[in-house]
Amino acid sequence: MERFHRPVRMPIEAFDVFEGAPDPAAVKRVAHDTAHALLNRVHESEDPEVVERTVRYANHNGLDDLVQLWAPAAAQSLPGSLWRLYLVHAAVTQDAANASYLYRRGAEVDVSINHVVAGAVEPTGPAELQSLIETILRGAFTGDFADALDRAAAFCAVMSQGAAAVAESDEHTNPSRASAALRRGARYLDFARDLATSAKLWRVGALD
Repeated sequence: MERFHRPVRMPIEAFDVFEGAPDPAAVKRVAHDTAHALLNRVHESEDPEVVERTVRYANHNGLDDLVQLWAPAAAQSLPGSLWRLYLVHAAVTQDAANASYLYRRGAEVDVSINHVVAGAVEPTGPAELQSLIETILRGAFTGDFADALDRAAAFCAVMSQGAAAVAESDEHTNPSRASAALRRGARYLDFARDLATSAKLWRVGALD
């Protein structure tokens, strides 16, 4: 029998309204130190259970600890990047059906290679999208970190386009849903830009 665990308490709406906060030097240092320690520990470990616990941390423990620790960090930093990876993972996990719909809408209108870089299996249903986002998060700890950030950035870019498409479709028939989609699309676009920049910084050893 599985042990009872706390659910992810941060609601999905947190993705839409997430804001970083000014971080005092001490809080900043703790955030950066813990991010580096976690990434190094998992990369150096030969125990697959360590990777599994790390990837599923938010599912079992909630995002509360991570939001306190990493959310205030600068967007283009290691803790800021890890926070965004976990938050996007949680957003998909909590509402895979809607997320997969947004992704498909985005892939339909994407004229770039973002949907290719993200690497979702087509047709992209809820299970396929959950598998994709977990692969991306797992890759951050087991593979090339910059590649994982690039895939996450591409994923967010496609989701942004999907949300924009939904907003356009609902503009006259469902204004409130259109407004929510616009906010979510803007958030995904911000994340896409931040993660792509962080990937570039990591490759030159400048992502602290």
